[in-house]
Amino acid sequence: MKKKIITGGLAGAANGFFGAGGGLFLVPLFVRWLGLEQKRAFATSVAVILPLSAVSLVVYFLKGGISISSVWPTLLGGLVGGIVSGRVFGGVNVTTLRRIFGILIIYGGIRAVLLI
Repeated sequence: MKKKIITGGLAGAANGFFGAGGGLFLVPLFVRWLGLEQKRAFATSVAVILPLSAVSLVVYFLKGGISISSVWPTLLGGLVGGIVSGRVFGGVNVTTLRRIFGILIIYGGIRAVLLI
């Protein structure tokens, strides 16, 4: 139980600081620290990130950092992408998921370091 709370705390801190990114912590921690199978870790990460993102949304909104009207097109696109990828997810092997996830982490890291 303690490990799960710490894992959630790290994901929440990432979400709070950066507005997203909790999954970056969750998937590796779920697999290596909590012993979840890779696909279950990806799926569980999505389930945890939703409420964390909702909390971050409220905090940023209350501080005036979000215009709800400007996010609707992105939200609609995200919903479509989530539905499509959720349907495809079961047919993708774990190695491919790991590689895609790793590439996204590297890409995000390079962008963050180089500020591009």
